[in-house]
Amino acid sequence: MIPSGTREMTRDTAADVARARRQGLADLPARSARRHPDRTAVVDGGVRLTYARFDELIDRVAGALAAAGLTAGDRLGILSHNCWQFPVLTFATARIGVVLVPVNFMLTASEIAYILDHSGCVAFVAEDALVPTAEQAVALAGSDLALRGVIRLGTGQVGPQWTDVEEWCAYAGPPAPEVAVGDDDPIRLMYTSGTESRPKGALLTSRSLMWQYTSSIVAGSMESRDVEIHSMPFYHCAQLDNFFVPDVYLGATSIVLRSPDPAAILRAIEAEGATKLFCPPTVWISLLRSPVLDEVDVSTLTKGYYGASAMPAEILAEIRARFPNLRLWNFYGQTEMAPLATALPPEDQDDFAGSAGVPVLNVETRVVDPDGVELPAGEVGEIVHRSPHLVLGYHADPERTAEAFRDGWFHSGDLGYADPTGRLWVVDRKKDMIKTGGENVAGREVEEVLYTHEDLEEVAVFGIAHPHWVEAVVAAVVPRAGHTVTPDAVIAFCRARMAGYKTPKYVVVLDALPKNPSGKILKRSLRDTYADLAAAAR
Repeated sequence: MIPSGTREMTRDTAADVARARRQGLADLPARSARRHPDRTAVVDGGVRLTYARFDELIDRVAGALAAAGLTAGDRLGILSHNCWQFPVLTFATARIGVVLVPVNFMLTASEIAYILDHSGCVAFVAEDALVPTAEQAVALAGSDLALRGVIRLGTGQVGPQWTDVEEWCAYAGPPAPEVAVGDDDPIRLMYTSGTESRPKGALLTSRSLMWQYTSSIVAGSMESRDVEIHSMPFYHCAQLDNFFVPDVYLGATSIVLRSPDPAAILRAIEAEGATKLFCPPTVWISLLRSPVLDEVDVSTLTKGYYGASAMPAEILAEIRARFPNLRLWNFYGQTEMAPLATALPPEDQDDFAGSAGVPVLNVETRVVDPDGVELPAGEVGEIVHRSPHLVLGYHADPERTAEAFRDGWFHSGDLGYADPTGRLWVVDRKKDMIKTGGENVAGREVEEVLYTHEDLEEVAVFGIAHPHWVEAVVAAVVPRAGHTVTPDAVIAFCRARMAGYKTPKYVVVLDALPKNPSGKILKRSLRDTYADLAAAAR
């Protein structure tokens, strides 16, 4: 029904009203620039951009992209480590309605080619060191690219077909046309790391992102006076959308690092007076083990966030001891949630250690059985969500979209339970639940026990095929520097602390665990590597 006051509204007036009411990703830097023009927005090595300059660069790049022929709905891929140019392109593409496709820089040329082809990219921006891989990917995909851009972070040589992004930053031609991006128009295409043979393309809309930013800000007690270090990769929505864009939304200051190097992070905390940091547990552990921690002042760091996996209780206690002014939050979610779903605040870290917390402001979460019926407290089932954060669906994949959104809920693929207080406990991915001898074993439960072993730095528990038990529990462990462990000793340690069927049948001692650039341990890689362990042992 049309409200009575708008029945006679002309087409032009309706457009003016819509424009006046609009707020999307593209609007955030401009609004922060008006509030805080001289405040530092982004620091990247020797580059320091005020909000006024940051917004100006976004406008120039948007104009250059439009002048090159890009229009609303086109796809632009970006393959780069963290740098100030990455967020400039993130906002510039949004200003002209171009869908940004961040690409994992760890992928091979053939894997990148799949994304270029599947997404329909017509433009591609790559870091100079990654241009050779990018060119191989373009050739394999047979992509007819209208535009190629290079971000110069080193001294890599590139051909003339690659335009320097710095040229776009200096663009002085006609401004980009104003593009009305609707709330449910795709604005980002994020490819999930997943467990499938091919990644899924999650279509995020302006509405998905804007509601999620609000939830992140409220759940994480974020403020405009924050000074945050961004070391995890921007191609992943956790660093980009849980933290970087909310900082821009608020007018906070962002310190951009190329990678989560522990020494660089710790020195940046001291040098910039950083107050805020997000890392997965694996990176927090690397900070604790770095000798630089004894050399720097980290007292300014008051807000810490972790995600990707549960924080072992022993590591949580150690973080508190070494970062005396730090409060910690656990953020749980996934790409399809843009990505935040639940949060555990600082006041609950002790009493509910290991919990994913409660649904954030704009999310409704349940735990259901295979028929979609909500389960009572304490019973394990699949975690499902309803939220405006959610993706529009999977690009060019109606079957997976229908499966994920059945019964009007998004099915996460994670297993968990709600306790009597309503807090969520994530048990494992469906695929990672180990079924051994007719019993279910959650790898995370075994990992929590292993993390209490004083000689172990990192652990990962997974299942492999077994001729008798169907599946066997396997633990991959990394000793602390200067410590040694044996498989038999680790098995004995576990047997004394848990049921026999949960105790690892096999232990492998490694120098390091395989991880993706987001810090997530690659259990699929471990399963593949040790798939024949049971047969070899026989």
